[in-house]
Amino acid sequence: MFLITVITIWSLMHLYAFWRVAKLPFLLAVPRWVFWVMGLLFWFSYPFARYLDRNGFASELARGLELLGAAWMGVLFLLVTALLVSELVTAFGLWKGAVVPARTGFLLLALVLSAVGIVQGNRPPQVEHLEVPMPQLPPELDGLRLVQLSDLHLGTILREEWLSARLAQVQALKPDMVLITGDLVDGNARHVKRLLPLLREFKAPLGVYAVTGNHEFYAGLEESVKLFRDAGFTVLRDQNVEVRPGLVLAGVDDLTARRQYGINHKALEKALAKRPPGACVLLSHTPWEVEKAAQLGAQLMLSGHTHDGQIWPFSYLVRLSYPFVGGSYKVKGLTLHVSRGTGTWGPRLRLWKPAEITLITLRARSVN
Repeated sequence: MFLITVITIWSLMHLYAFWRVAKLPFLLAVPRWVFWVMGLLFWFSYPFARYLDRNGFASELARGLELLGAAWMGVLFLLVTALLVSELVTAFGLWKGAVVPARTGFLLLALVLSAVGIVQGNRPPQVEHLEVPMPQLPPELDGLRLVQLSDLHLGTILREEWLSARLAQVQALKPDMVLITGDLVDGNARHVKRLLPLLREFKAPLGVYAVTGNHEFYAGLEESVKLFRDAGFTVLRDQNVEVRPGLVLAGVDDLTARRQYGINHKALEKALAKRPPGACVLLSHTPWEVEKAAQLGAQLMLSGHTHDGQIWPFSYLVRLSYPFVGGSYKVKGLTLHVSRGTGTWGPRLRLWKPAEITLITLRARSVN
């Protein structure tokens, strides 16, 4: 049902965009069949690229097709949004004199925003600094530095060169721990296996810890977990570990994927039960069940998944399912930080904020 829904929406967006654009006067000279052939080719681009990838066609041609298709996905979203706004401005065509100027103007706006978004999406992730008070943290651990990476989406688009640059960024921050909050794999674990030598370079004195995201489920959960472990990461699957006396790290398999697959294992209860005393940091790819995490004793929760909407104004739709869409929040004494994502899913396109690597400093006292 999920796949049928996605394909239906994808198809309707193409039909609407090409139907409206084809009616603009300065494009009437272009034969109609050209528009529909173009629409069909654009419609096929991303799904066909993913099909090739799934079936082992990892050529540069397939990668180029995926890059094109992914970029088009972002442009199409902005184009459809802009055209819908033009419908509102013209009262759905009732204000006839404004139809052509409005559609033309909003079409150009969508193209400009697409160009800005592509530039923004290809910028290096920005380091965000966060200080978190944890009264239960032992004084000797005050100032502990955690680096959170989330939603790297490694695969056909984000590969060796990109990951190598992220490794340099992390090493420059000199973290005590590196925490990966899911979706390290995009859709095919086979591509990420080639990156194992680089992934093994992510090191920290207190270790590298990871939890799964929904894309690890899609790529094959057990294969993805094995890949994490082969990289030297400690994978937390509904469990907790004592990193140092007085500091506990807990983690759960992704909550979004569990809902999609109908899996209900009371993940947070298992992860936070029977833990040693002290400050507790929870890793959960999806920022759900935040109040429950607070009630169960977590003081800091690190999540991702939402990409902060990635392409404005998509963030407003994301907020319908994920109220904590990006940034830091206080919930019943718990600090929740939802990363914008270190990489991008689909299009290398972002409006307005760049990607993120988060440097978190733990404090054994309140932050002034």
